[in-house]
Amino acid sequence: MSPKDVKDAKDAPPPLPEPLRVPVADSHTHLDMQAATVAESLADAASVGVTTVIQVGCDLKGSRWAAETAAQYEAVHATVALHPNEAPRIVLGDPDGWSRQGAREPGGDAALDEALAEIDRLAALPQVKGVGETGLDYFRTGPEGKDAQERSFRAHIEIAKRHGKALVIHDREAHADVLRVLKEEGAPERTVFHCYSGDAAMAQLCAEQGYFMSFAGNVTFKNAQPLRDALDVAPLELVLVETDAPFLTPAPYRGRPNAPYLIPVTLRAMAKVKGIDEDALAEAVRDNTARAFDY
Repeated sequence: MSPKDVKDAKDAPPPLPEPLRVPVADSHTHLDMQAATVAESLADAASVGVTTVIQVGCDLKGSRWAAETAAQYEAVHATVALHPNEAPRIVLGDPDGWSRQGAREPGGDAALDEALAEIDRLAALPQVKGVGETGLDYFRTGPEGKDAQERSFRAHIEIAKRHGKALVIHDREAHADVLRVLKEEGAPERTVFHCYSGDAAMAQLCAEQGYFMSFAGNVTFKNAQPLRDALDVAPLELVLVETDAPFLTPAPYRGRPNAPYLIPVTLRAMAKVKGIDEDALAEAVRDNTARAFDY
């Protein structure tokens, strides 16, 4: 096989897995970032038993698109938000990367307030079932961006509670502060840790508060034993499954494009960790997702 053939194979979409016997939902995906059309993505997903997807907004454009797409397709529900990395970009006035040298003049708090007002408007729409992904991300944001992130996170919590919508949390290298802000603000009745990244001890803390924990394809990675330990202790009634597509493609397809149709691969790996039948896990995550997003 030539180097080009190897590259083409790595870039090729993985094959369709064996269909699930019990239909489930992909609790977190980004259809707008995937190569296939929405109709193609939904058809492929449905063919393997993934009959519902939660389309997640990360900025104003993406949140508007999510709401519009959910209004058009019965199988799609939307969430809307400013991603944690988006808030510093708005405040510091550099939509192409706030930490880059030569950033534009700051947009300031007024610009963030204006963006949050639009998220608030979108959150009121009936097809919008959640506010997120919001939270804190200390992997890409330096100290100078943390204040904007936390202010945005607190505002999203208030929006979710006022509209009675689920809160979808992005937590990257910020576990303690995310839990602190949730405690200080008072978490919404339905709170989802998307792409759960904590350990087993944190999973127990989340369980005590009734927070849903959504596991993605990285739970299948060889170096992800702490995630598997967290899944093992997470109560079945609080477990969700997601792709975060096109990211976090599960093994053995890691590095290739992810899509909602690959949910069965992750779910089957999760069932082994939990030591239960895949149908039992599918039934649980189906019911949990509907309960988390109130659809």
